[in-house]
Amino acid sequence: MGKSYERIDGRLRAFIEAQHIFFTATAPLDGEGTVNLSPKGLTGSFAVIDELTVAYLDFAGSNAETIAHLRENGRITLMWCAFDGPPTIVRVHGRGEPVFRDDPRWAGLMRHFPDIDPSRHGLRAIIVVTAEKIRDTCGYAVPFMTYEGDRPLHGSRFERETDESLDAYFHKKEHVATSIDGLPGLPLPLPPLPPTT
Repeated sequence: MGKSYERIDGRLRAFIEAQHIFFTATAPLDGEGTVNLSPKGLTGSFAVIDELTVAYLDFAGSNAETIAHLRENGRITLMWCAFDGPPTIVRVHGRGEPVFRDDPRWAGLMRHFPDIDPSRHGLRAIIVVTAEKIRDTCGYAVPFMTYEGDRPLHGSRFERETDESLDAYFHKKEHVATSIDGLPGLPLPLPPLPPTT
């Protein structure tokens, strides 16, 4: 039923890269803290960096729970499931790190996302995950669903923002600079978006 893998390559990598949505799960160390589960999409915003490293773009939103949890403890699980084709679920358990706009690694990491215009979605971080455990399981109970396309709403909402107005937007949100449980979230003020090279 389930199988463990040493690396992300071959059929496993092809499956992950073909999915239109994946999910992230994180939690604080405090056993009473809030577990966070988030869906992630947008074509081109996920990349396999190497056999043990993946990354995805973290866009503007009303919360920054994943960032806060990763800053505190680094634990993260990513999950993909097939909504068409053979029933498959893949999980990557590992350690994640948010790379922010003023990090010298930013430009190099952005090269893995050539189809994304970083100015359109309020890009605030790149989440880099190093895999520690990679497993697949059956997805027999996952329903068939058809992908119709990416929603244009996120881009149309945030492409109007400048670095300054985006920073102001984040300052107004209760759980961006600080998580629901009071952990440090997105560092503010927001640094300018580096120029694309």
